[in-house]
Amino acid sequence: MLTHSHKLRLSTGAPSQPGRLPIGEGGEDVWIDVIQKMDEVYSELVESQTELEEKNARLEEAHAFIGSVLAAMTDVLIVCDTKGQIQQVNPALEATTGRRERDLVGLPVTDLFDEESRAAVAGLLPELKEGRIVAQRDLSLGASDPQKALISVNCTPRCDHRGRLVGMVLVGRPIGELQRAYRELDSAHQKLTQTQQRMMVSEKMAALGRLVAGVAHELNNPISFVFGNMYALKRYGAAITEYLSACDGSGGNPAEMDALRKSLKIDRVLQDIGPLVDGTLEGAERVRDIVQDLRRFSSNQEETAESFNITRLVRTAADWVIKTQRVKPAVRLDIPDKLELRGRKGQLHQIIVNLVQNAADVLEGEPKGEIVVTGERVGGDVVIRVADNGPGIPLERIDKIFEPFFTTKPIGAGTGLGLYVSYNMAMKQGGDLTAANRPEGGAEFTVRVPADDASAA
Repeated sequence: MLTHSHKLRLSTGAPSQPGRLPIGEGGEDVWIDVIQKMDEVYSELVESQTELEEKNARLEEAHAFIGSVLAAMTDVLIVCDTKGQIQQVNPALEATTGRRERDLVGLPVTDLFDEESRAAVAGLLPELKEGRIVAQRDLSLGASDPQKALISVNCTPRCDHRGRLVGMVLVGRPIGELQRAYRELDSAHQKLTQTQQRMMVSEKMAALGRLVAGVAHELNNPISFVFGNMYALKRYGAAITEYLSACDGSGGNPAEMDALRKSLKIDRVLQDIGPLVDGTLEGAERVRDIVQDLRRFSSNQEETAESFNITRLVRTAADWVIKTQRVKPAVRLDIPDKLELRGRKGQLHQIIVNLVQNAADVLEGEPKGEIVVTGERVGGDVVIRVADNGPGIPLERIDKIFEPFFTTKPIGAGTGLGLYVSYNMAMKQGGDLTAANRPEGGAEFTVRVPADDASAA
């Protein structure tokens, strides 16, 4: 490119040299135009060179990208012209056949296959020209690895920018590899099936364990109540037997008999026998109901609804629990004398027993422990509340108390199923069971069930 100094030398009027055009009048403008055109041409050449370098860089990047894709392919790839001559192959084919690309270019594509497959390969291009789709053709390569020799081939036409057919592209997946993948998939499926079966067995055993634990928990209270009553009846029976024996041997001395009657507390015994027998019968009936519930469960039957006085049920349930306690808390019932309900009597009885038992366990060792049971009808529901004056429920545990096997009791002192079972029983009756802490201290559990359980009809 001409510089500014060159332009100045040209405009000075220096003597012209032979063969050069002298700068005469008006010649300076001509030379300036020439220099400007030369500058423009040079600039265009520089821009063209820069553009070519950028395009070349992009082409190299594209070539490198295509090369990396071809190198990463596990399927074999063969590019042929319209004569069926090989133009390009990928590294996967080189690895399969043991032959390098530079040795294959220009050879007929049929040379890559065994004798049985060559006729089929030769007919691929005519099929493409006829517009037919070539897919899933099983062909055999002349491969060094017999497991990789059999391939499933898809063939597609290769066209130029004008849409004219200029060759074909063969892509083949080793069927041996597919078969191995299928075997691995089948093996994984079998292992998964076995794992699922083991999980099902484990879940069934866990469910059976929960069922057994729940049944044991439900049976514990009535059996304990019956056992306590039978122990008391045994003592009372011994006292009555002693008194009757004394009557037979005393000759009917009124004074001696009266003294013995007082010492043995026969009058109190006679007063207690009736309630003890009734309580024992109720406990036995509850055991019977639990067994029936278990039978219904095993046969997918539901407990039928029946009408009953829930007030009597609550009193019986509370009496069962309190009589089995070593230190008996005070129990206060605030419930109408007659509160009728139609529903699942056995399940509701168990809910009340579990709630009162839970309150009694919390108050164990408390000299001024008190349990308050209230009941009322609210709209179409019957609401029973069981409250205590214990320490209450820790806030971080209040959302977990209805989970199975969750308990705050020491190990061996509780199963963690009482509240879980009660919650599910309430839900099955179309009601609910909630827990909260009382403002004055202690916890309160509220069970709400429909006064007329239509679902159990």
